[in-house]
Amino acid sequence: MDAQLKKGLLDACILAAINKGDSYGYKLIEDTKTIIEISESTLYPILRRLEAGGYLRTHTKEYDGRLRKYYAITTSGKVRLQEYKAMMNSMKIIYEKLFEEVK
Repeated sequence: MDAQLKKGLLDACILAAINKGDSYGYKLIEDTKTIIEISESTLYPILRRLEAGGYLRTHTKEYDGRLRKYYAITTSGKVRLQEYKAMMNSMKIIYEKLFEEVK
């Protein structure tokens, strides 16, 4: 898969998962594994990039005596998620037209 296409797809998956509610790294991996496999070494750079872009914000909560970092989607993140959705819908139409006669 094209690296840029995969990057956008991973970003969209993470934003969509966090859009359902604040989450943390391990839970995001679990929540997305039925859709796409994401390792920790892939996830955390994505989260940092989305946070640096203003699409996510972070906060910490104590869990079992230690602090856990949670990610929340921002208004900009919700806008970006809608942009991804529109782009994916356009790609779906293109895909269907390209392969409608291929059997």
